[in-house]
Amino acid sequence: MDPRTARVRNLTRRHFFRESQAGLGGIALASMLAKDAPAAAPDGPAVVNPLAPKPPQFPAKAKRVIYLHLTGSPPHLDLFDYKPELVKHDGEPCPDSFLKGKRFAFTSGVPKLLGTPHKFAQYGKNGVWMSDALPHLQTVADDLCVIRSMNTDQFNHAPAELLLYTGSPRSGRPSMGTWVTYGLGSENENLPGFVVLISSGVQPNGGKSSFGSGFLPSVYQGVQCRSQGDPVLYASDPAGMDRPLRRASLDALRDLNEIQERELGHPETATRIAQYELAYRMQASVPEVMDISREPKEVLEAYGAQPGASSFANNCLLARRLVEDGVRFVQLFDWGWDFHGTNPNEDLRDGLTRKCATMDRPAAALIKDLKQRGLLEDTLIVWGGEFGRTPFREGRTSGGSTLGRDHFPDCYTMVLAGGGVKGGIMHGESDELGFSVARDKVHVHDLQATIFHLLGLDHEKLTYRFQGRDYRLTDVHGKVVRDIIA
Repeated sequence: MDPRTARVRNLTRRHFFRESQAGLGGIALASMLAKDAPAAAPDGPAVVNPLAPKPPQFPAKAKRVIYLHLTGSPPHLDLFDYKPELVKHDGEPCPDSFLKGKRFAFTSGVPKLLGTPHKFAQYGKNGVWMSDALPHLQTVADDLCVIRSMNTDQFNHAPAELLLYTGSPRSGRPSMGTWVTYGLGSENENLPGFVVLISSGVQPNGGKSSFGSGFLPSVYQGVQCRSQGDPVLYASDPAGMDRPLRRASLDALRDLNEIQERELGHPETATRIAQYELAYRMQASVPEVMDISREPKEVLEAYGAQPGASSFANNCLLARRLVEDGVRFVQLFDWGWDFHGTNPNEDLRDGLTRKCATMDRPAAALIKDLKQRGLLEDTLIVWGGEFGRTPFREGRTSGGSTLGRDHFPDCYTMVLAGGGVKGGIMHGESDELGFSVARDKVHVHDLQATIFHLLGLDHEKLTYRFQGRDYRLTDVHGKVVRDIIA
């Protein structure tokens, strides 16, 4: 028998208590300290509201974020990154030097280069390149910061989306919006600090982990709201229960939870209390803020929004209403940007133009609306997908009549606006065919670090201890992209 196994078998309870005094003592000490924590102080409130506003770690340029995620990832080479050389060599075999050692999701062999079928021109004072698929965003070119040198490590949707939002390609980590509300709290006690809006009827590729709390207390996770029916599921009073009865039942639950919190000091107990109370307040506040029929006709028309519908346009308008009421982080997910060319809706010609028509107008209206209300300067808008699209035709559809592109992590485009970033600029550059970053590479961890910096948060210091070590969104990576900060 292995001597280590024999020793374990011969251990008695006396051995255990003699050799683990420090461990037992630590457990007892932690329990006593939990009972004396401020959350249970006898001369103050029983439990501190975990969503109470917190000051940034240093002066911030942005107070809030609206993140427009185009699920599936838009074809940046047909929208923002104009490549005349790629158009010139359209239909030619890809040079071996660009393919060697590379793996692609659906393409093998030697694919054919694909120049954009769209017309490009320069807009704004500094000549930002945009295609004819974006006629409305062209009008706000001077507010856009176009990063053409993005880079990620993942080429499949779910891992890439999780890496972007949680810092890891595997589920289980807190999402970006969760970290922000954990670090800054919320400015409206009647609304969640982190709200999620989904259009096109499909959840994000990373599932709810893309806006989940991971190992952080669940009070910080994204709350999904709907633009049709009850704004938040299960928030309404059950049949036969009026508001006074609801209040009485919540008071009883609160008293029981406070007893448990004082005895055990578990953070999820404080979370439970805060969530019950927030849900009660949300019953009155959420329907009001989610009712876009209150908006003037000209505002609805500017966004292309229709009260009662479920659309990206409605969600952009809702995002403005939410941040105006103090919500810290609003995340929009819009499905349908995976342009492989497997059907006419995924064709890079008319299919992309039709899809952009659902996004281009409301996104531009959101920028103009925030600017007119004096909110753009401290509201950061982020636009983009989880990766880019290839400079060549997707392998499965290369012989068909529709044009499509495969997944591409090496170089793609993201767009920022407001919130302390420079407007009317193009940062970074891809090579002449769009295969790799030629200048000023920005990794997803760098983007995360920059978003935090604009919010007054140091990505290296916003941490949470879990399983014996401190975690952060950027893991052990990330540098602030200071060249794009105003």
